[in-house]
Amino acid sequence: MEQEYKGNNRLIAGIVMGVITFWLFAQTMLNIGPAVQQDLGISAGVLNISVSLTALFSGMFMVGAGSLADRIGRVKMTNIGMVLSITGSLFIVVAQGAPLLILGRIIQGLSAAAIMPSTMALMKVYFDGKERQRALSYWSIGSWGGSGLTSLFAGLVASTLGWRAIFILSIVITVIGMMLLKGTPESKVEAIGSQKFDFSGLMAFVVMMLSFNLYITNGSALGWTSLAGLGLIAVFLLSTLVFVKLETSKDNSLIDFSLFKNKAYAGATLSNFLLNAAAGTLIVVNTYAQSGRGFTSFQTGLLTIGYLVFVLIAIRMGEKFLQKYGARMPMLASAVITAIGIALMSLTFLPNSLYIIFIIVGYALFGFGLGIYATPSTDTAVSNAPAEKVAVASGVYKMASSLGGAIGVAISASVFAAVNADGHVHEAGSIGLLVNILFVVIAFLSVFFTTPKDHADAVHSTTK
Repeated sequence: MEQEYKGNNRLIAGIVMGVITFWLFAQTMLNIGPAVQQDLGISAGVLNISVSLTALFSGMFMVGAGSLADRIGRVKMTNIGMVLSITGSLFIVVAQGAPLLILGRIIQGLSAAAIMPSTMALMKVYFDGKERQRALSYWSIGSWGGSGLTSLFAGLVASTLGWRAIFILSIVITVIGMMLLKGTPESKVEAIGSQKFDFSGLMAFVVMMLSFNLYITNGSALGWTSLAGLGLIAVFLLSTLVFVKLETSKDNSLIDFSLFKNKAYAGATLSNFLLNAAAGTLIVVNTYAQSGRGFTSFQTGLLTIGYLVFVLIAIRMGEKFLQKYGARMPMLASAVITAIGIALMSLTFLPNSLYIIFIIVGYALFGFGLGIYATPSTDTAVSNAPAEKVAVASGVYKMASSLGGAIGVAISASVFAAVNADGHVHEAGSIGLLVNILFVVIAFLSVFFTTPKDHADAVHSTTK
């Protein structure tokens, strides 16, 4: 059945509905935080935790969910993710304080962990060649396009219908997605169904990522060299050693390090992590525009229209560039364009009217660069993954997205706060954005040294 079935537009639409439940709806917390804090009467610390939890939990459990999808079925895991999305959104809708808000955000993260690798695997299994590239470009529209729409969407809905309406809409979209997926044949790897799941590796990985994230987000409050801060570093280093030891000594490892022997896959995954880390640009610009320039949250959202428009335009362009030139050229070009866009927004010494123009142009270039990158990178990762490990390989790739975003936002916010502590808000905005340019430069280098230079090799790697 799996081999006979061919993917169609209904399957693509259902998958995209599932994907945007995270990238469009769950990520709106980056923009509606003040309204949520005021309505629920929670502290700024609790708010910051609720903002970062979803991306963190999706990243931590992405690989495990991908591995489980290979075993129990990718369609089943996608539906589990959608049920979790509905549950998490419902908890947030009825929340009257911190407990249900935090629980809902955690469940939303687990939902994304289940949906992302499973849907990517379905794209590879049920689509081939140019049809797969087309399907992946729509998948990318759901993720990158959803993230581009987040700021404007959140500000518009929150200011007209109230912030809870965002999560009600999320439930409606998820139900529609489940209806569209109904009837899709199951896809799984029968050969690994009897292997035990790597729970010890998962637990070591969770401890490793939690300790690292806690240090990044709370290091300033705790003291970077305080006993608590050093304790978190020690836990991170110890859990990292345990994780590597566990993963290299068993056959059913959570992360198969042999995947990274393929240079193209490794480069796509690393650059994906780094370009998602550049999402720190959003929190720095949003915070600086409001605290340094006096813009409202809705006005700040309006400045991102260029990001939304150009990321959507560029995603399909990236698909065409991939087919004509291979993956290397558009991936390298994307890093250059993205870096230029961030650089324009880092010119915080400019007067208000001129700086607004630079933000608008900078966001447009930022979105255009990320859009060109999306399909070539995703197709490179999926195409270079072994058929029997496609979901877990997709999980590692999408884990890089979520963890890159969570870590990038945490680092950028920490740098901004540290420089702004003495009232240097303009310098804080500039330095916070320079950190994101560094992320993009390293991403460029990772693509430069790993992606095949020969066009024929590149095209072969995306169609095999």
